[in-house]
Amino acid sequence: MPILLFLIDTSASMNQRTDLGTSYLDIAKGAVELFLKLRARDPASRGDRYMLVTYDEPPYCIKAGWKENHATFMSELKNLQASGLTTLGQALRSSFDLLNLNRLISGIDNYGQGRNPFFLEPSILITITDGNKLTSTAGVQEELHLPLNSPLPGSELTKEPFRWDQRLFALVLRLPGVASTEPEQLGSVPTDESAITQMCEVTGGRSYCVRTQRMLNQCLESLVQKVQSGVVINFEKTGPDPLPIGEDGLMDSSRPSNSFAAQPWHSCHKLIYVRPNSKTGVPVGHWPIPESFWPDQNLPSLPPRTSHPVVRFSCIDCEPMVIDKLPFDKYELEPSPLTQYILERKSPHTCWQVFVTSSGKYNELGYPFGYLKASTTLTCVNLFVMPYNYPVLLPLLDDLFKVHKLKPNLKWRQAFDSYLKTLPPYYLLPLKKALRMMGAPNLISDNLDCGLSYSVISYLKKLSQQTKLESERILASVGKKPPQEIGIKVKNHSGGGMSLTHNKNFRKLLKEITGETALRLTELNTKEFAGFQIGLLNKDLKPQTYRNAYDIPRRGLLDQLTRMRSNLLKTHKFIVGQDEDSLHSVPVAQMGNYQEYLKTLASPLREIDPDQPKRLHTFGNPFKQDKKGMMIDEADEFVAGPQNKVKRPGEPSSPMSSKRRRNATVIHDGHEEKMENGQITPDGFLSKSAPSELINMTGDLMPPNQLDSLSDDFTSLSRDELIQKPGINAFVGGAKNCSLSVDDQKDPVASTLGTMPNTLQITPAMAQGINADIKHQLMKEVRKFGRKYERIFILLEEVQGPLEMKKQFVEFTIKEAARFKRRVLIQYLEKRHYKVHLRLPPTSDICSCM
Repeated sequence: MPILLFLIDTSASMNQRTDLGTSYLDIAKGAVELFLKLRARDPASRGDRYMLVTYDEPPYCIKAGWKENHATFMSELKNLQASGLTTLGQALRSSFDLLNLNRLISGIDNYGQGRNPFFLEPSILITITDGNKLTSTAGVQEELHLPLNSPLPGSELTKEPFRWDQRLFALVLRLPGVASTEPEQLGSVPTDESAITQMCEVTGGRSYCVRTQRMLNQCLESLVQKVQSGVVINFEKTGPDPLPIGEDGLMDSSRPSNSFAAQPWHSCHKLIYVRPNSKTGVPVGHWPIPESFWPDQNLPSLPPRTSHPVVRFSCIDCEPMVIDKLPFDKYELEPSPLTQYILERKSPHTCWQVFVTSSGKYNELGYPFGYLKASTTLTCVNLFVMPYNYPVLLPLLDDLFKVHKLKPNLKWRQAFDSYLKTLPPYYLLPLKKALRMMGAPNLISDNLDCGLSYSVISYLKKLSQQTKLESERILASVGKKPPQEIGIKVKNHSGGGMSLTHNKNFRKLLKEITGETALRLTELNTKEFAGFQIGLLNKDLKPQTYRNAYDIPRRGLLDQLTRMRSNLLKTHKFIVGQDEDSLHSVPVAQMGNYQEYLKTLASPLREIDPDQPKRLHTFGNPFKQDKKGMMIDEADEFVAGPQNKVKRPGEPSSPMSSKRRRNATVIHDGHEEKMENGQITPDGFLSKSAPSELINMTGDLMPPNQLDSLSDDFTSLSRDELIQKPGINAFVGGAKNCSLSVDDQKDPVASTLGTMPNTLQITPAMAQGINADIKHQLMKEVRKFGRKYERIFILLEEVQGPLEMKKQFVEFTIKEAARFKRRVLIQYLEKRHYKVHLRLPPTSDICSCM
């Protein structure tokens, strides 16, 4: 489960604006949202955990931590404001402490017992800053310093504040405030020169110098690829360089090797990928990477370890060793100068052994615990982690199975006991499990010793308990705002210390306003209002200082007096200082937050008839009807009169109502024409032979199965396609006779409509819109089950454009049919593809597949 922590710079300098008018803080918020969208494309992102930290004082800098959901994260992100100092060091320390909160409790770090790459919490820390000078209350800082003191117990066990599975990446915004006239340079994004760059490289990450919005998008796509499960290791060369490889792939001793000159591949600080198990979804491993010290019972405390283990590799070519059934761990190295050098040697059958200094008891360099080896295909370099001092163990185990047949003699046992003395104590348990998996006899005692003293074990347990308490305290403070001052101090400018209430003019004015008698002087304390404070009942309301009466404009005096009287007499039921007008002053960002308003409403009563479908609540108009079934928009001009009315179950159908539904009025050439039962007055353009199906556009005579298809077609057309304009005897988009069968299209009415004079010419823009609708309808029709393909061929006939365009639509339909495995439909479409002029196939061909 990757952890993605975003550290947003909320200093005042983030208020600076770019040439587009947006502030750096707004760009940072947009970058986080875009990153989440890009990350969501990966199915593995379902288990991601998001955290948000700012530059505020700890612990209030944590806006979203371990317990907050994604909605809280997005809400806190949108509400960020830029104010304060650029305290990057403190913010980084708080971020790492938040990531390390549960590590001591879960035992992931496994102090003193070896480093297990398969015990990890892969974390990516992305900070977005402007790269300005680092500031604090003490002044301006030239270098980045992380505070040494951490409230987290057990932080002294690691020298650095981060861990080997945590990497830092920085997006340093350098967007100009004035539009640049120079062309944008393409290519890789360079690193920034600010103080955070070195910190990123130490953790195994990098920084990006962002100068344009395109570079920012490029960086975000790169960061999404960086979300990988793995740990960072320092690889350093020990001993001489290897002999150069000749062109024939053999060692060339005649060519000198510069062993003393430093090469980039001599020291690399890179990631090894720890792949999760395909079945369980979590990484699985067997062997740890040894500690850089020998555990001893006499050690009073554990020495602090470095975040990244230093693994030294010897360039002496060795033969890869492995035996059957003995488990080993294989990790791929991130591309680096070291992997490039090994792959260029083209020696996939040799390996370089790896060591950890001071890991052994009698050897300063330690014994090998694995090797580096190029893959057989020379595409990557892998780190094989084996049992400690495996060159001695593997021959012993090979003899145990092949020579002694699992019945070792005394000599073999003595050799095996000598090997165990060179083995760190924390390797005994993994070795015992491996021997059990291989089917070997019990060769290791059950009373295993971890090698740590009792005081060290007790100290680790105590740290775990303290960490749990500190974790609860930090998590409880997440999302809380820093404490504010209780009130606003108001200075007294009366001079002599006399209260304002002793002024006769003030008392007289107060009496006129309130209509009550003035307060008696004996009840007043002369020192009561000498330095009074105004308490804030609601801390979320921003305090407002007193205004000078002379600053109030003349036109606002009466309104101001009304508010003062209302607040003084307390005749309202609102918060003090808030009147009815101010209740309607809602910020723009909260105007559409209708869900919060619904929470304050009382629970609705139950429905009288539970069988009736529930009315979906629509924002703004709760009585809004679903207009999906309406075939004609009420703004269209070519049809006037009563619209279609859906007949309810049990409603009697009177002759008058049916007759009224059969009548329609058509507006044509500025005068009205009556159409009744398919016939029209002589001045109309419809003949008496017009079929009754056409009347169904405004009547109730259409069968239900055709009503649905016709409704879909009319809703897919735009308003401009259905309007009849004066002087034009044709409907735009009138070719969409989708409710008619193939035989009905040969109707005289259809031919009359098609051959009518003064027909509106379809423009390329209109044709493009019609084709887009047809394409959408084709996708819907292909998805439907069954073999009713008539509708598909009708749509293909209506494609606007040249012959090549119609061919493209046929090919598109064939591809859609192949996606859903419509083999019969593909056959008919292929026949149609080779027809001349792309005309419809015979009706028998269509009907035979239905």
